[in-house]
Amino acid sequence: MKLKSLAFIVALFCASTNFAQQTEWVGTWAAAPEFTGPSDNPPEQLSNHSLRQIVQVSVGGDCLRLKLSNEFSYQGAQVNSIFIADALDSCNIDPKTAKYLTFDGGREVNLVPGECVISDLCKYKLRPLQRLAITINFNETGGQVTSHRGSRTTSYLINGEAKPKTSFAGSKHTDHWFYISAIDVPKKEQECIAIIGNSITDGRGSTTNMQNRWPDIMSRVLNTQGKKEYAVLNLGIGGNCVLNGGLSEPAVDRFERDILGQSGCTKVIVFEGINDIGGNNGSSEQVARNMIWAYQSFIKKAHNEGLKIYFATITPFGKSFYDKGNLFKEAARQTINNWIRTNKEADGFIDFDEAVRDKNHPNQLREEWQEDWLHPNAKGYEAMGEYAAQYFLKLR
Repeated sequence: MKLKSLAFIVALFCASTNFAQQTEWVGTWAAAPEFTGPSDNPPEQLSNHSLRQIVQVSVGGDCLRLKLSNEFSYQGAQVNSIFIADALDSCNIDPKTAKYLTFDGGREVNLVPGECVISDLCKYKLRPLQRLAITINFNETGGQVTSHRGSRTTSYLINGEAKPKTSFAGSKHTDHWFYISAIDVPKKEQECIAIIGNSITDGRGSTTNMQNRWPDIMSRVLNTQGKKEYAVLNLGIGGNCVLNGGLSEPAVDRFERDILGQSGCTKVIVFEGINDIGGNNGSSEQVARNMIWAYQSFIKKAHNEGLKIYFATITPFGKSFYDKGNLFKEAARQTINNWIRTNKEADGFIDFDEAVRDKNHPNQLREEWQEDWLHPNAKGYEAMGEYAAQYFLKLR
């Protein structure tokens, strides 16, 4: 009887493995991995701690897989187990929905420095637009981790190993994600839109834990008003540039990993460049030329992969800390936006500049939609997300 049971388990595992290998995947959530500086590390060492992180997916599925990234760390991390569950309010989950993930059939996984790892297929009823909790039980870790700084979502840390019914009351809080970088579900007929951008896409000025960045709003509208499912992947990084400087790897260096590397991607949005222009103290004309060259390289790479690519016009920054009365910066923005609107190489454009600018002061955001005259506030992001969604809903 025991031999029969063992044979059944082996057969079941082999069937699950074969199914996973044959499955085509599409991303439902993603975040761009980054190097973590000392000020953005977890509130305590992760060794012998449990970390609960909350994400909101875009499309659903009957099973999923999780990607973990340690690509920007020079130290490894040993994980005892990871379980997922439906997120409720704050740090709470529905324990009845909890499922442990496996890696090559076991719960333990080693996060090797400079590498990423993908879990086995996990059967899980993931609903469109739902919030999912990912609880990681760490064994030994180094002090330096791979993260995504701009989570706009609170993560929760407790001592010891968490079980599905373990309370996270009294946990330490941090508004960053650590190690998690993508969730995939089986591909059906979904469109998958991957967005590369800076803090405006990453959601600075949005409301923590409210999931109201402009890509969140776009996802919500597309998946409630559209006739098909739309996976929306936010690969924005705060302070990021297209060419060089800024925070984290510039878009020219991360485009292939963060965009072309996403499962099942069909469309790309490029909404980046305001930091290149605003932070430039040299030749604005040269910056504009170099950005257009970078945009053209993105078009070529996307089209070579069979993807459609769309650019979003750069939004106004008058009265912000980038303004400083420098007319050359505004001239560079106008030059780039004119190219975005008139080029024949890309597959289209989203005119965020037109959508959010003050009609009486076109170099500025509408006052009721601005956070600091550079970033929109929650109302501004809502307008942008609705505008972008309607653009794609009208495409044939």
